[in-house]
Amino acid sequence: MHQPTPPSAADDRTSHPQGGKRTIHALKEDSLPAPAKAGATPGRNPRTGPPPIVELPPAHNALICVALPGLAVSAEHGQLTGRGLEGFYRAGRRVLSRCQLRVAGREPLAVQARMAGADRARFVGTVRASPHTGPDPDLLVERNRHADGTERITLHSAAERPLRLHVEVALGTDLAPLGAIASGGAGPELPASVHDSGLRWSSPTGAASVTADPPPTDALASAGLLRWEFELPPHGSASVELRVRPEGAGPLRAAGQTATSPLAPAWVTGDDHRAEALMRAGIADLQGLLVRDPAHPADTHLAAGAPWRCGLAPAEALEAARMVLPLGTRLAAGTLRTLARTQRTGPGPQSGMIPGPHRDTGPQLPPGCTGTEATLLFPTLLAEARRWGLPDTETEELLPAAERCLDWLRSSVGDGVYLRDPRPGGPARCETQAHAHRAALLGADLLDACGRPGAAGLRQWARALRAAFRKDFWIDTPGGGRPAAARAPDGRPLPRLGSAAAHLLDTGLLGGGTYAPGLLDAVQCEQLARLLGSPAMDSGWGLRGLGVREAAYNPFGHRGGAVRVQETATAVAGLAVAGYEKEAGGLLRGALAAAEAFEYRLPEMYAGERRTDGSAPLPHPAACRPAATSAAAGILLLTSLAGIRPDAPSGTVTLRPPRSAPLGEIALRGLRVAGAPFSVRVSRLGLAMVEEAADGLQLGV
Repeated sequence: MHQPTPPSAADDRTSHPQGGKRTIHALKEDSLPAPAKAGATPGRNPRTGPPPIVELPPAHNALICVALPGLAVSAEHGQLTGRGLEGFYRAGRRVLSRCQLRVAGREPLAVQARMAGADRARFVGTVRASPHTGPDPDLLVERNRHADGTERITLHSAAERPLRLHVEVALGTDLAPLGAIASGGAGPELPASVHDSGLRWSSPTGAASVTADPPPTDALASAGLLRWEFELPPHGSASVELRVRPEGAGPLRAAGQTATSPLAPAWVTGDDHRAEALMRAGIADLQGLLVRDPAHPADTHLAAGAPWRCGLAPAEALEAARMVLPLGTRLAAGTLRTLARTQRTGPGPQSGMIPGPHRDTGPQLPPGCTGTEATLLFPTLLAEARRWGLPDTETEELLPAAERCLDWLRSSVGDGVYLRDPRPGGPARCETQAHAHRAALLGADLLDACGRPGAAGLRQWARALRAAFRKDFWIDTPGGGRPAAARAPDGRPLPRLGSAAAHLLDTGLLGGGTYAPGLLDAVQCEQLARLLGSPAMDSGWGLRGLGVREAAYNPFGHRGGAVRVQETATAVAGLAVAGYEKEAGGLLRGALAAAEAFEYRLPEMYAGERRTDGSAPLPHPAACRPAATSAAAGILLLTSLAGIRPDAPSGTVTLRPPRSAPLGEIALRGLRVAGAPFSVRVSRLGLAMVEEAADGLQLGV
């Protein structure tokens, strides 16, 4: 599914595999290029002034059905009016923008709208079809809308006598790409023609049609109308099914809706019913966001999120696959293979890099390169997937690409200590050093396990980085100090406390159920845990992107104060591993409360406003929902409660759950370790017991 391109997007010449022009496929954080020179203001042309402000259509209260490449976006009233984002989409193009129902000459009164699954929504309305019946409606109208391009309209009579009903549906479309709709550039509706029990529209870029079952009794192409007449017996029902398809397209076969889905159908039971709902909704959203590589249909990966980012975003795809390793390694393998095919090869300073667009990181830093993050995540994911049970044959297949990533890391650092982003000449970011340090240690572990050279050099550099980081990146303050967000090229630290510091606790899984050492020493780690659990960072709904006392704080800032679910889950998992259960439990309970408020479909971000009695988290109007990283973060939040540390190559698994048992008793079933189902129960005392595991898998110490 193609991604929309915003009007403010620019060519990212630094991250294309061949060094040429590349469209940045994102609408928020990835939409800004790096400044052309030091001091330049992103998005501003010095000759013409600032670009015009383009408002994205709000999506926070939309019902979004996802089964990529199919998408259906609806308002709560259920009618598709053609306004904003409403409509059916296929592969990034709107194939139907208007679907307005009238029964007995009136629009049904909307009484309920809800998601019935990740890929479908149900709308219920009522009509007073008989005169002089008092205030009670006598006709129930139910609409079930699916992301695959079908809608079933059912009329249920509650009358004591037969009803003769005239039903009409007004249809229309502009066949506009999602990017044009997002930027306000969609054209007018196209003229329709009668076609095969329905209507058809065409334009120079394609065609689409709607067919109806049963066929309409009348079709009026000039008005885009289909009409039926129904005779409903007392308490009887009648249905109409509409099917919208692009020209030449058959029924939708979404990657996540097949028997070969790469995600295990895990489930949760326990004292807190919210955990069960979060696991169920997270897996359903992930399945809806699964996309196949067109050239290699056996390989699947996750799209970044709907409605704005329905294509491949390398860093997000890798991070989401890493967070859902407890659901199996097949998604990780497919994602790694897909991205290995995009890796730069040949001579040059960017050889070995996984391409990725730039990401806006707020007003105090230049945009970062997600290609840097993806390149560091590649060997990390491969090493951890091997621990979870990735077969040796697949590890060997992907190892050369991981070695190229590690070679790029060492050559990019050169004789220095820090990895700068974007390269060359960018700042040394706190989170980039954390990603690089973890990649070096896990990469060295992987190289040793596979009998490949280079591990000693990676470990030597990681030791040097730890020693320098603990001195250069730590800012002493009367309150105990804090890590710098970044160091400028001239060595000045940026003393900003944000959620990126949570990545310092994400150390990565090594052999024997152990974790790689972190960049901070024990005293610094304790201070960071205290800061992340403080009211300045913990909003009560999760971890703020920027502390409330920072000058640039904005509760809706996507890098300046909003809660990003992925970083909240990273903090919870890292704090739990480091033994700071109080802080981890507080963030976990806040994220779970937010999930409940969002009906367990967590958006990628929401406002960092302080939680108070009776309040609810404020949605961000431009956030993707569902999003791959937020759906995967829900899986990580729950599986971190069991403290599962697998080492499939050695046939062991270690369990280290939090002793505080923040959600009481919890059982996770249907996970996968070493290629087989794995189930574990954690008691209210924080004691774990394996209930199901692969033959021969031993419980480690």
